[in-house]
Amino acid sequence: MDQYIGKFLDNRYEILERIGSGGMAVVYKAKCHWLNRCVAVKILKEELAQDEEFRHRFHEESQAVAMLSHPNIVSVYDVSRQPELDFIVMELIEGITLKQYMQKKGGKLPWKESLHFITQIMKALSHAHGRGIIHRDIKPHNIMVLRDGSVKVADFGIARLMSAAQNTMTQEALGSVHYISPEQARGSRVDARSDIYSAGVVLYEMLTGRLPYEGESPVAVAIQHINSIPLSPRELDSSIPEALEEITMKAMASNIDKRYASADDMLVDLEEFRKNPNISFDYTDINASVVDNEPTRPLQSVTEAQLRVQAAKEAGHRRNRQEPPAEEYEPEEEGGGKRILVIIAAVILCLVGVAAFLWNTVFSGIVADPDTFEVPDLVSGLYTLEEAQALPAITEAGFTVVEGVEVISDSVPAGRIANQSPKAGESVKTGNMTITVDISAGNGALTVPDVFNKDRRVAESILKGQGLEVVFEEDHSNQVTKDNVISQRPEANTEVEEGETITLVISLGPDVKQVPMIDVTRMTLANATAAIQKLNLRIGETKPVPSDDYDEGLVCYQSVPLNASVPEGTVVNLHVSTGPDITRPPEVTESTEPRPTPTPDPGKPRTKSGTVELPNDRETVTVRVTVGGVEQSNDLVDTRMRSHRYTVEGIGLQEVLVFIDDVQVKSYTEDFSS
Repeated sequence: MDQYIGKFLDNRYEILERIGSGGMAVVYKAKCHWLNRCVAVKILKEELAQDEEFRHRFHEESQAVAMLSHPNIVSVYDVSRQPELDFIVMELIEGITLKQYMQKKGGKLPWKESLHFITQIMKALSHAHGRGIIHRDIKPHNIMVLRDGSVKVADFGIARLMSAAQNTMTQEALGSVHYISPEQARGSRVDARSDIYSAGVVLYEMLTGRLPYEGESPVAVAIQHINSIPLSPRELDSSIPEALEEITMKAMASNIDKRYASADDMLVDLEEFRKNPNISFDYTDINASVVDNEPTRPLQSVTEAQLRVQAAKEAGHRRNRQEPPAEEYEPEEEGGGKRILVIIAAVILCLVGVAAFLWNTVFSGIVADPDTFEVPDLVSGLYTLEEAQALPAITEAGFTVVEGVEVISDSVPAGRIANQSPKAGESVKTGNMTITVDISAGNGALTVPDVFNKDRRVAESILKGQGLEVVFEEDHSNQVTKDNVISQRPEANTEVEEGETITLVISLGPDVKQVPMIDVTRMTLANATAAIQKLNLRIGETKPVPSDDYDEGLVCYQSVPLNASVPEGTVVNLHVSTGPDITRPPEVTESTEPRPTPTPDPGKPRTKSGTVELPNDRETVTVRVTVGGVEQSNDLVDTRMRSHRYTVEGIGLQEVLVFIDDVQVKSYTEDFSS
């Protein structure tokens, strides 16, 4: 048996069952007894837990991801680091992966459904990228499809951690290499556009029912991502709208600079297409086109950029080898010959100087390394984050601008960019195109973040990260989950000084009084009703049943057992005895013949009893029993009783169905004639 099943973590999370395993961690279903809800607990594998550096990265990465809060991202509730193990607590998703969903649908999805899913995926990426977090492993296996048709992206930050666990990468690569970006395949530095490429592959697969590249090994597939162009979606299915094909191929552009610069940019096109499926974006120059019928199209082994660099180098070699004009000079007298040599030398020096001037001022920009870009100035213009992200110098060059930290500045107004890294004017290469900017909080003031309804530990981490102190108060709330923030003082978006104290009011959960149940059996119905109502409980169904043990008119069953602690307002169902189920004895005669055994009256209802096992993941459940399709009991039962005994009545053979919380758990045929 698994060593964690049945154990409590942090005196809070009861491990119920193992539900999955990956290269880095094992995932369990657990019950949070503080909040009375089921969660997913991801426990770091033992072999990785022995690496202190990896444990530290696991903890830091998980805390960063815990700051994400978006309806299309699987929420991280808690991060724990203990001497014996590390784990994170996440939202438990009731659904299947997008990969499983596609397989269930035959591999290919209708384009409208594909549009629905990719839009939600890009919204999740937009939220994460805006906070400086890159997923690095977008694939259908990491996207959950819920019953309502919404999707949630899981495992943010896991890919970065997996790169530190080299012994697990081989297995992980088998599932991820089909969605890897070219820069990841080359081992180059990645940015948000790598996620966009992977999302484009997911969209391609949804639309066509196949992957863009296949190979005999992960390495073979990775090489195709670098050197090949896939068949366009419409070549595989002509019913796919042209504009959606253009969006897909732009997201999957091998050249990172020809991809969407951000998830928001791709969302704009998706929304335009949604409004008008006949729109054309004219993204015809994304990849070089090669007309053939092969499944994939090889790129030129030498790109235009490389040709330009080579041409520049050759031009430089020619200049270095340049000789004086090959003209014949007749010898003159000795003095005249010297003068000619001096003139030639002067002309050569002049030409060299002109060439150097032209090279440094005109031609150097033409033949410079095309993969090198100068970082634009985002500070002196006093831009907001959004304004900087929209600058042509950013979008056209393919830079990504992400938010850093909030800083105090005497010279930069609040909300404007105060610092940037890399600095303006620095040269960067493709793969290092992310600019991190710090936002001014104004002159000595900070804006209080909004932490409403966040877990107290997450809220405290956010506020302390802004240089603020935190104190707690507690209060009951019927709307806010236990241990989450009900309110804050000062309120969100209020300007405060660094080091100021923020008071957080933490929910204790609903203010519901618990009352112990008393024994009302052998009371009359009137007395039992009065006693139950005095406890602020409610009377539910009262049902007459025959009983050999209780006198007629007395309560013989109560749905809430004696001493059970239940919230005020709980419904209590009662059964009232109608007395013994008496049948008329046979008439006495003087005959000496053997008396026939009396047979039950087939037309008279008879009573039977049964039991049902109760689940252990809830405190109370509703047990409903039907006989022949007619409901005979509906009881609220305390699950600590482990099992529930019920009685039913009927005539002849009848089908008995038992439901727990409206889910059928038992079905059998009962013979009421015997």
